[in-house]
Amino acid sequence: MNRIDDNIEVLEPGKRFSSYWGELWQYRELFYFLSWRDFLVRYKQTVLGVAWSVIRPILTMIVFTVVFGKLAKFPSEGVPYAIMVYCALLPWQFFATTFSEAGNSLLANARMLTKIYFPRLIIPASSLLVNLIDFFISFVILLGLMAYYQFMPSWKIVFIPVFLFMAMITSLGAGVLIVTLNVKYRDFRYVVPFVVQLGLYVSPVGFSSNIIPGKWQFLYSLNPMVGVIDGFRWSILGEGYTMNWAAFSLSAALTVLFFFISVTYFKRMEKSFADII
Repeated sequence: MNRIDDNIEVLEPGKRFSSYWGELWQYRELFYFLSWRDFLVRYKQTVLGVAWSVIRPILTMIVFTVVFGKLAKFPSEGVPYAIMVYCALLPWQFFATTFSEAGNSLLANARMLTKIYFPRLIIPASSLLVNLIDFFISFVILLGLMAYYQFMPSWKIVFIPVFLFMAMITSLGAGVLIVTLNVKYRDFRYVVPFVVQLGLYVSPVGFSSNIIPGKWQFLYSLNPMVGVIDGFRWSILGEGYTMNWAAFSLSAALTVLFFFISVTYFKRMEKSFADII
């Protein structure tokens, strides 16, 4: 905050990275409000409402189970193929929805950007909370699926919050980068659905990443969602699922690095958002 004279004050984003996070905390009530607004808008005037968060992963699971499990006969790590696929769909659905909504969030809230000051990161970040609700609803369906197949999860399921947090920073990092580019170059809005569609097939959602030859594992792990999905499967499927920890470490490190690069770039560009929009 810089004082121009005795009567006028100009609000500016925090100059240091640490003060920027403190500023975000000060505006936490706005974050909650935007999240609740997005939740209401998503399911307003829908026939099935919140049931969409259940129908989408179930239908995708059925298709992948038939195509990869029944027709292609990919290995299922000794567990029902439907459970293996659904374990991956949980983080993938969270990533895809958060990335898509965050990527278009600033343009959808252009009027707010030009009227008042607040940390702009709140807008793309608000999609996290909404999609967390969908995640937990879908997780309940996973428990029902396990009961149907009489599958007992491993004690490692207690590590789910760790990998969920990894999914959150992966989603937000990708969303923040694409929304920053989208403000300046509007054709980046076409990149979002392409990345989501392509990523569904290059990520180990319908199959296990263990089928990737060992010499390609590190290259494959450059996709940050590989580490997230493998982490979910390792924590839920138990001893039957083998984790390549070296490849996972690479994926996790790149996820954290990418997140901080994206947020730093966003912070540097956010002063110009109101002028560009």
